[in-house]
Amino acid sequence: MIFLIIVLIVSMLFLFASLVFAVKVIYPKRFGFQETYEIEKDNGKIDGSLYGSWKKEEIILPSPFGYELYGLWFPWNDSKRTVILSHGITYTLYGSVKYMKMFLDLGFNVFIYDNRHHGRSGGKNATFGFHEKYDLKVITDWVESITGDEAIIGTHGESMGAAISLQHAAIDPRIQFVIEDCSFNRLDTLLEYRLKKDYHLPRIPLMPVVELMCQLLSGMVIKEVSPEKAVRSIQAPIMFIHGEHDEFIPSFMVEKLFANKMNGPKKLYIAPNAGHAESYWNNQKEYSALVAEFLLENKIL
Repeated sequence: MIFLIIVLIVSMLFLFASLVFAVKVIYPKRFGFQETYEIEKDNGKIDGSLYGSWKKEEIILPSPFGYELYGLWFPWNDSKRTVILSHGITYTLYGSVKYMKMFLDLGFNVFIYDNRHHGRSGGKNATFGFHEKYDLKVITDWVESITGDEAIIGTHGESMGAAISLQHAAIDPRIQFVIEDCSFNRLDTLLEYRLKKDYHLPRIPLMPVVELMCQLLSGMVIKEVSPEKAVRSIQAPIMFIHGEHDEFIPSFMVEKLFANKMNGPKKLYIAPNAGHAESYWNNQKEYSALVAEFLLENKIL
């Protein structure tokens, strides 16, 4: 009898732990829209005068999942080249601003936006690309409608935004290049890694329950959130970037991504002196030069 009670208590604890972890995954604690602007400005990543000088337009688009997507469009001298920038988990489109000058200087229009369940966009939860890739397709539709069928459209993503960009490119052949910065290779692999590192908990029995709860609450099938699988079908050039000292999404994940890109051009940059999402900020000249080189090599510029 005592043994059965112990088993029941342990089972309830594992069930509770699984629910807590699932909620953390799909309902992340998020920064406010204006809060992220102030953070980026205080950290020197947004120059208020420069940002204010760029011509921009607010764009609100309908997600296929029934909510609104909020974005900002920065046209650049009637350019036919456009890059769509996707931010990371918990943040907003202001996390993408630091990359904008690099692309504007290369003659690109820029579209930045708030991902599902972030900033001013709607959506009840985050799904790391499972749903978001279709939102990015809607944005690509809009960009194409503005710039024309012959325009060049590419994407750049950071962290979760990078994972979204890769999964989107696998379903949208209009994308002519992807620059992914610190994506995970598979969501289940990342979650197992975080479980062990942050909570010292094993994959079994938690992960199967976490996967079930995430699917019930958000519709996301965790095993299908796989940039590693996505890159196998992408013909477009991909530049893979990762911080050498990234402890949140370890660098072995970019190695998996790079190895799985079997068709079309690819380039890998392991940024020195950089943790998670720090590759550009800590290596601005080298990062910008390598991006320009990548785009020139693949006849984007």
